[in-house]
Amino acid sequence: MIPLELRRLMRNKRTVIFTLIMPAAFFLLFGSSSDYRTERIGDGGNVAGYVLVSMAVYGAMLAATSGGAMVSLERAAGWSRQLRLTPLKPASYIGIKIVLAMIVGAVSVIVAMTTGALTGAELPLHAWIGCALLAWVCSLVFAAFGLFMGYLLPSENVMQILGPVLAVLSFAGGLFVPVDQLGSTFATIAQFTPVYGVGEIARYPLVQDGNLWVASANVIIWTAVFAGGAAWRFRRDTARV
Repeated sequence: MIPLELRRLMRNKRTVIFTLIMPAAFFLLFGSSSDYRTERIGDGGNVAGYVLVSMAVYGAMLAATSGGAMVSLERAAGWSRQLRLTPLKPASYIGIKIVLAMIVGAVSVIVAMTTGALTGAELPLHAWIGCALLAWVCSLVFAAFGLFMGYLLPSENVMQILGPVLAVLSFAGGLFVPVDQLGSTFATIAQFTPVYGVGEIARYPLVQDGNLWVASANVIIWTAVFAGGAAWRFRRDTARV
């Protein structure tokens, strides 16, 4: 079932553009300048590598959210109401959607990191591996977010709404602009956004700086909030048979 769902998702041109092309294109536009390639950061990395990790996180966010939000189309087709009439358990259905979202998120991270490796981004070997894995694993919070929003918003415009929302959250959460450059008030606010923890954790293998306890708590709490919201909406949908 997962290969079928994955083919359905990848046939959506908008999904391919947003999740696979846009993050790599953003890195080429904003992170591959000669100054960024020569300015050092962390132990053996450059600023281009720092920007690359942020773009990989952004791509994973978009991909995981898109994969989760696919449930909105199935809701419109009445599939959620039919689940009670099939052998498929609700937990299995949710699990399939999460796995699908994470697969697409992994592809997005690989595309972004490959683009960076070919265009001047530098990270030590452990950071290439660690940053990529953490960007992917932590995007689970946005798979849950996509599911929640897919059950909450109408199918015809779910990603049109979520795309700009994720961009705003990325700015507010310090993904596009480092938190220490936002000022004390905005830096405090950033810690309460769902993007903050993912960005801080994913960049840690490169910069070796930041409060991992706060970042981890951020990711865990937001994942629980979005997963709880998705479960609540799912039960309401499948109850109306």
